[in-house]
Amino acid sequence: MTTAPTVHLNTSGTTATLRIDHPRRKNAMTAHMWGLLPRLLEGLAKDPDVRVVVLTGEGTDFCAGADITELTADAADTEAAGQRVLDDRLAEAAGEALTAFPKPTIAMVDGLCVGGGCLLATACDLRVGTPRTRIGIPAAKLGVVYPASSLRRVVALAGPSTAKRLLFTAELLGSDEALRVGLLDEVVPEADLAHRVTALADTVGSRSQVSVHAAKSLVDAIGAGALTPDLVRHWDGEAARRGDLREGIAAFRERRPARFAAPPS
Repeated sequence: MTTAPTVHLNTSGTTATLRIDHPRRKNAMTAHMWGLLPRLLEGLAKDPDVRVVVLTGEGTDFCAGADITELTADAADTEAAGQRVLDDRLAEAAGEALTAFPKPTIAMVDGLCVGGGCLLATACDLRVGTPRTRIGIPAAKLGVVYPASSLRRVVALAGPSTAKRLLFTAELLGSDEALRVGLLDEVVPEADLAHRVTALADTVGSRSQVSVHAAKSLVDAIGAGALTPDLVRHWDGEAARRGDLREGIAAFRERRPARFAAPPS
């Protein structure tokens, strides 16, 4: 019996995993799934036990984009056009929610990462793929204008020339080229993918969370051209208030693991 397409949430230790579950359609996202993702992220942002979020797909694909079978083939059908606009808005809202999420995010990218899948992967902080990972934006095959917010992230990672090539040709990049242009951060064998991402998430979760949260906030602000003295002062104040620096130095001197404070609220 096939289950309805959805996004599952599972938590282990300090890591929460969001798993896109629609393998019959290569984990294409339905309107329901797009709408569900921001709600799940909102809950995880408030959960003090969660330090890292991993986004992945069920089976051998990350996400093949939006599920276009929800639409009719008749371009003149006003209901289909309205659904297309709704899906685009939901997808863009999901990508923005993932980008704005205050904790580190890792995309575990096996197989296809196409269209809306690329939107989700590039909204994460880090991306780990495998040799069978394929990344692309087939907007020009469908007559779709790719969401500007997601396009901004692709340009920031891979540069304008690569972004244009992806959009102009609708071709998919293999894992080696995706790694070279910056759309992937690591490529590991398929059999090692889950272990590598778990280890990476555990490492990030074990570090000073004020340092990690400050790094995410400041790097994102620099990328958006929005770095301000107030933001720098905010994180300097958080670091001084929480005492992680004192604990880090003490742990180094005593040759023991650091016991850092809980994540910033």
